[in-house]
Amino acid sequence: MEASAAQDAALLARELRTSQTQEELAVIVVVEFTGELRKRKQLTAAARSARTAAAVMAGEDEGELPEGSALDFEAGRAEFEELARSAGATIAATLVQRRQKPDPSSLVGQGKLDEIVGVVASTNASLVLFDHDLTPSQLRNIEARLPCHVIDRSQLILDIFARHAKTREGQLQVELAQLEYQLPRLAGRGRAMSQLGGGIGTRGPGETQLETDRRKINVRIDHIKTQLDGVRRIRQQQRQRREAVPVPVVALVGYTNAGKSTLFNALTEAGVLESARMFATLDPKLRQLQLPSRRKILLSDTVGFIRNLPHTLVTSFRATLEEVERAEILLHVQDASSPIVEEQKMQVEKVLAEIMAAKKPVIEVLNKIDLVPERGRLPHERGAVAVSSIQKTGLEELLLAIDKALVADPLVESSFRLPQSEGAVLASLEGGAVIEEKRFEGNLVYLKVKGPASLLGRYRRFRDRSA
Repeated sequence: MEASAAQDAALLARELRTSQTQEELAVIVVVEFTGELRKRKQLTAAARSARTAAAVMAGEDEGELPEGSALDFEAGRAEFEELARSAGATIAATLVQRRQKPDPSSLVGQGKLDEIVGVVASTNASLVLFDHDLTPSQLRNIEARLPCHVIDRSQLILDIFARHAKTREGQLQVELAQLEYQLPRLAGRGRAMSQLGGGIGTRGPGETQLETDRRKINVRIDHIKTQLDGVRRIRQQQRQRREAVPVPVVALVGYTNAGKSTLFNALTEAGVLESARMFATLDPKLRQLQLPSRRKILLSDTVGFIRNLPHTLVTSFRATLEEVERAEILLHVQDASSPIVEEQKMQVEKVLAEIMAAKKPVIEVLNKIDLVPERGRLPHERGAVAVSSIQKTGLEELLLAIDKALVADPLVESSFRLPQSEGAVLASLEGGAVIEEKRFEGNLVYLKVKGPASLLGRYRRFRDRSA
């Protein structure tokens, strides 16, 4: 009996492994609403006008601006297909619909829904992915017509986050976002939502299965929030220890797959994961970096943003995004080769405003210039730094720009006179500041130094008052 049970368990495990290795066959549905398109046209026109005005003021040519690049529907569709592949799906077919406004019952209307049913039947797809958020009622109505699982944009992004979360903190944040997404979508699951018991001798106090599930989810949400509060307290303690020795934080932000992790590695040689897959970086990385002025900063690599980023993700990942909130400077990394770089920039700025970081000093970084055949076609940003993280070009200019933008712990010049016996002081100044002049007279060393005010102030007793 025990041997039979062991064989059944082994067979079940083998079947589970096989199903996990097989990619799901998916039908993708991409919908564009012309009402939303009109609003985006107005925003893009305003952005293009501002960019042209900045170029004229700077006395520069704004370069060629491909008409409608920020509204490139094909680029948006390709982005969603890449999201599907990042989640492990094999794309069987992609259906496109443009309509004035969403259908309140099915998003796409009955005619398009009939077409989706036919395509699913012909391809034997096990999944339908919508590049749009579905209301709970729309999700129920669509699933009632289809013999397979239906996932909207937010749920797909949550699934990708769940795949890439490695640390305990990241896993907690993903679970919190998933639970908050599921909570309003519990209703309407047929008999599973019926009264508990339901027969003679089995009737409970009257709580439905739906109410039970909601209560369990709310209890779990409260538990996760308590654990994340603990994470936040630990981060605060670590931050306080860092602030005792002031080292400014510079955070990399940008659209997903803009090359932030590659740039992070190019600057710090940290060896973090570089991947063309979306949202490959979820957990924040911090590395110390020395600038040309010898000042030290902490460079932070953060999660990438995307258009229509689920609000639950922004709120759930607040512990991670605290590094962005507290950074002194933001490096907004943009994919210079992207045809929709303008729209991507606006989406990032929208999320920054949501986390109250929109007013921070920003250095625009145009990455992947090696993929732009003509430098004149680079998107124009006044004061932007053009780099190639792969070829490691433009990095020195970027470090100089960070040096110039830092306000905390400003660079100051000072002259010192100290005995040669103070070797530790001399080593500290040479390691943390730029020695502009050095000479020896007897057993004294005379220095002219430019460096961080905090470092030079530490040795004020050796200042040369006669200089």
